[in-house]
Amino acid sequence: MIVTVTPNPSLDRALDVDRLAIGEVNRAHATHVHPGGKGINVARALARHGESALAVVPTGGADGARLVELLGEHGVPAVAVPVAGDTRTNITLVETDGTTTKVNAPGPRLSQAEVDALLAAVEAQLTPAPRAVVAAGSLPAGAGDSFFVRLAGLAGRYGVPVVLDTSGAPLARAVRAGGLSLVKPNEDELAELVGRDLLTVRDVVEAAREVIALGTSGLLVSLGAHGALLVLVDAVWWAGGPPLVPLSTVGAGDSTLAGYLAGTGTPAERLRTAVAWGRAAVLLPGTEVPTPAQLDLDAVRVVEEPDPGLALKEL
Repeated sequence: MIVTVTPNPSLDRALDVDRLAIGEVNRAHATHVHPGGKGINVARALARHGESALAVVPTGGADGARLVELLGEHGVPAVAVPVAGDTRTNITLVETDGTTTKVNAPGPRLSQAEVDALLAAVEAQLTPAPRAVVAAGSLPAGAGDSFFVRLAGLAGRYGVPVVLDTSGAPLARAVRAGGLSLVKPNEDELAELVGRDLLTVRDVVEAAREVIALGTSGLLVSLGAHGALLVLVDAVWWAGGPPLVPLSTVGAGDSTLAGYLAGTGTPAERLRTAVAWGRAAVLLPGTEVPTPAQLDLDAVRVVEEPDPGLALKEL
């Protein structure tokens, strides 16, 4: 069992358009509605592959009820923590060439009592201990930048590994506090975290090792179309494949993380699985997650200790 925690979930509504014309009337030729939020996407991807996952989410209003209903339809049991505000709706516009425009609503403000209830709901899932707790996504107003620090400390008391996928101040706070099993930033989020541009493999590895030195076991750094780097304290692997024409990139990183968590074998083999899941996800509409039949592991190449001087755009 993997427990996912999504503090600011959403209903994700995606509209497919031929070409987005700013300031004009645009007509969609298809629509998609999925339960959204990074942790929820991870849980959905795991469930699609027969992995046991449970989603802990704050929910409010009709959209919150619909979110829980959709999770059930996707085979993901949910622990819904009631909140006074309405669950947000995010809008994604996807053009035929794969260009994606996303508008994320801020979400409800949580009271301190609601934040405490959310953490209590997570604690209730820690006995018997799950394989991991995945904490992912943005934080709603009221949660405070230390929310993930509190969550990691809570899971640590039960000996449960914590995987974190967030950005900005919450990521910085959690990394400084340490005690994380895995952090999954993209290259821009990692660059913001260390305060400098990351242009080469060496740049990413050095930045990742700075994070590791603060008490994190490893980083899975997604590089978009250029694959991903897995950085541990004493080893580095890169994985990627031939160029793809994406249908939607929204949620692809979440599928990548789910693939890594579901993968077996060596770190290199788990990285191959992760990248195969992410590549399959970008060929699907909206935030749809891939099925086992849609994976192409053979298309993914893994390189141990890639040339540190390589520019990321050359991977």
